[in-house]
Amino acid sequence: MALIPLKLPPGIYRNGTEFEQSNRWRDSSLIRWAEGSLRPVGGWTDFVTSGIAAAPRAMHGWRDLNDNNNIAAGTYNKLYAISSAGTITDITPSGLNAGREDATENTGYGGGYYNVGTYNTPRTPTATWLPATTWSLDNFGEDLVACSTDDGKLYLWDVDGGGIAAVISGAPTNNEGLIVTEERFLFALGAGGNSRKVQWCDKEDTSTWSPAATNEAGDIELQTSGSIKTATRVRGRTLILTDTDAHLATYQGPPYVYGFERIGSACGTDSPKSLVAVDQMAFWMGQKGFFVFDGSISRELNCDVSDYVFRDINTNQISKVYGVHNSRYSEIWWFYPSEDSVENNRYVTFDYKDNFWTFGQLSRTAAMDIGILRYPVWAASDGQLYFHEYGFNHAGATAFVESGPISLGNGDNIMKVTQLIPDEQTQGDVTAKFKTRFYPNGSETEYGSYTMSNPTDVRFSGRQIRMRVETTINDDWRVGVMRIEASPGGKR
Repeated sequence: MALIPLKLPPGIYRNGTEFEQSNRWRDSSLIRWAEGSLRPVGGWTDFVTSGIAAAPRAMHGWRDLNDNNNIAAGTYNKLYAISSAGTITDITPSGLNAGREDATENTGYGGGYYNVGTYNTPRTPTATWLPATTWSLDNFGEDLVACSTDDGKLYLWDVDGGGIAAVISGAPTNNEGLIVTEERFLFALGAGGNSRKVQWCDKEDTSTWSPAATNEAGDIELQTSGSIKTATRVRGRTLILTDTDAHLATYQGPPYVYGFERIGSACGTDSPKSLVAVDQMAFWMGQKGFFVFDGSISRELNCDVSDYVFRDINTNQISKVYGVHNSRYSEIWWFYPSEDSVENNRYVTFDYKDNFWTFGQLSRTAAMDIGILRYPVWAASDGQLYFHEYGFNHAGATAFVESGPISLGNGDNIMKVTQLIPDEQTQGDVTAKFKTRFYPNGSETEYGSYTMSNPTDVRFSGRQIRMRVETTINDDWRVGVMRIEASPGGKR
């Protein structure tokens, strides 16, 4: 008898064929690797259970000068302010142009492609898609500034004055979004209906937008073939993404105020809320890959699950993708709609500290990291807000991880497995299943599930196995390197 360690590296690998995923983990949900062991992600508990009538598409948290914690959340037709106690105030601007809860096919005039098809003949759909409505939210000092992609006006909500958000006087309209720079300028993105234009107010003065010798207001039209989608702060600079490339704005002072340079091509995004800043770096989901700005240039990330994610995603609803930093675990989470869903129901994560990927099932439409509050706050499609990384209650969902094929012996002989030696901190919290095959494309037989004991008696044979560890128990379990006791069983 030989003890064979089932030692697989952390992270999920889901590119190529199943056999190419040999000796790696290939499927998962609600798990992570931290400090050398497999464990569950944190659970969640109620924060706000009613009062938001639709899926939030943006969230922002900040602390005002009275040391009060504030959260803003925007839906396709509403803007809300939420206190740290969960009290909701509707601050929707008067006359806000309501947008779309879902991306929709533009079948109206100008929505299709000219001279495609034959008159009076049925044809396959060729129209473009109008994206779901999202918001840009930021704080200008202690006040909130906001812009809806389908309304285009820049709004300010006075924290002390209360009431509703009001249009910023003199600001451009028909904008794509906004960002407050570290130098306290308010950038209007896609300003005035020009999808390449960035326009900014005078420093620390949102009421002055016309350039003059006595102020630092200004504008520039980026040299790009794309349209501006979003922006974020990255340690003293401002990163701007279009749907084709990436640009960096650096403050220079008068007379030019800002300098702009393109720092990446073929790296754009269709998902305005997928951009996540981490200190001097930023990460985002593109149309067919994941990208990072490393402080110098933008480049594509080597992703072990891109084949799976971009086959799985509903590209018509890609505008709903939402990224968030989970700083406690050095993770970037992206929530996205799978191919059979119109709403975000899956996630993919990147551990940028240890450089591995995971994915799973969880429906969240907007999120914010810890900072002003003790726990991250993530939003569901029904408008409920949850504290995350709170205990280990996953609302009955199964946390699991499953491997690709693991060859037994030398891969030629059949091996008979009789025992499993678990490496589990809280023995009995997780169960194990095994799936065996004699050939890579042969039929698969499942054994288990087995409740862990020391040792655990099992009975199966094959040339290769797949192992699945799973649980619905709400506990902080740990799993290390499992070992199986096996002996040769001849050839087949």
